[in-house]
Amino acid sequence: MAMVQKKSVGSCAFDVLNVTVILMLMLATLYPMLHVLFASLSEPKYLLSHSGLLLHPVGKVTLKGYELVLKNPNILHGFRNTLLYVALGTAINVLLTAMGAFVLTRKHFAIRKVCSFFILLTMFLNGGMIPTFFVVKNLGLFNSRWALILPGAISVYNMIIMRTFFAGIPVSLEEAATIEGANDWHVFLKIILPLSMPVIAVMILYYGVGHWNSWFGAMIYLRDRDKYPLQLFLREILLQDNIDSSAATTVEMAEESLFKELIQYSAILITTLPVLCIYPFLQRFFVKGVMIGAVKG
Repeated sequence: MAMVQKKSVGSCAFDVLNVTVILMLMLATLYPMLHVLFASLSEPKYLLSHSGLLLHPVGKVTLKGYELVLKNPNILHGFRNTLLYVALGTAINVLLTAMGAFVLTRKHFAIRKVCSFFILLTMFLNGGMIPTFFVVKNLGLFNSRWALILPGAISVYNMIIMRTFFAGIPVSLEEAATIEGANDWHVFLKIILPLSMPVIAVMILYYGVGHWNSWFGAMIYLRDRDKYPLQLFLREILLQDNIDSSAATTVEMAEESLFKELIQYSAILITTLPVLCIYPFLQRFFVKGVMIGAVKG
């Protein structure tokens, strides 16, 4: 029978402190989300008069805020644009990042170290917003959907993660494929990518969430409202003093001053919910990919 080793007082105290800190961090992360949820379900007149912590919906539970937000054509149009940016942008991001990481792991690539140096240099030095704006404009991307996709097509940080993961794949697999006549494209498509699903899932999550939450680039580069992403319409709803200026259809059935705050909370939850629903399905790949990419090297 195995002996049960008793923990020391210091070890027990550390466990208690550790659990307490984790619970506090969890509550600090969870409460803002619950606050938005409860506020979006609250009765407007009671929500306006409420102060302090919001631990449950106040007044009668209502879905009026969601109804008003979804009646706004800007929200639905923004959803369609954002889905396009997420799908197309993430596909391009992952493909180019994987190709760049693969090239940097090729030992027979003569200028591999030189390229790595200049690529890493861009993490510390960049031209800034104004030079980037002129580059986008001179390339003919201004007021184009491509302005939200191409300028940030590759993240150096993500490329380093993928390069580290690729470097951990046994070289013997590539050597066996090369003996059978496979070139670099065959090795990349048939061996590297199929074995790299965990880190690819991480990249999809990183890039996808980035595109979903992006609004600043659209505010700078886009002029046509029919190209705006969802987050830019959300920004208008949250910042404007007069909702009627951009979301007139959401207040046709209610007084603006009464439903303004309810609409804002409902809009926040509607734009956040898709990412929260997708994350649990990618979590196991996310944890595995990050850990492997961080440890191996």
